[in-house]
Amino acid sequence: MNHTPTEIKLHSKSRVLEISFGDQRFMLPCEYLRVYSPSAEVKGHGPGQEVLQVGKENVNIVSIEPIGNYAVKFIYSDAHNSGIYSWDYLYELGEKRTEKWQDYLNRLADNGTSREAQDNDQYLGNL
Repeated sequence: MNHTPTEIKLHSKSRVLEISFGDQRFMLPCEYLRVYSPSAEVKGHGPGQEVLQVGKENVNIVSIEPIGNYAVKFIYSDAHNSGIYSWDYLYELGEKRTEKWQDYLNRLADNGTSREAQDNDQYLGNL
């Protein structure tokens, strides 16, 4: 399905991206968008190669760059900038936010880490 946003607003102070698709509006935290980046750095190059993102609780979007008429690229405060978010992918992230967020929290718990930045050292020590 082809979804095109009618409005995109970044609320920097609350670290939330507001995106509207006609009568559908989603409030997507920057942390959520960052941990579900469509980049190869996060998703890997195939099934089972995903990289769990830890310590992203306070990440923010510092810039939004349009990619043609079909996507945007977010520049994050942690310097991540390689994911291209298509309109359909952003719609999916909005529509499945509750389910995807719970999955992320479960994966963090399974790996003995959390969203907080200070847990990075513990996680890296387990690699």
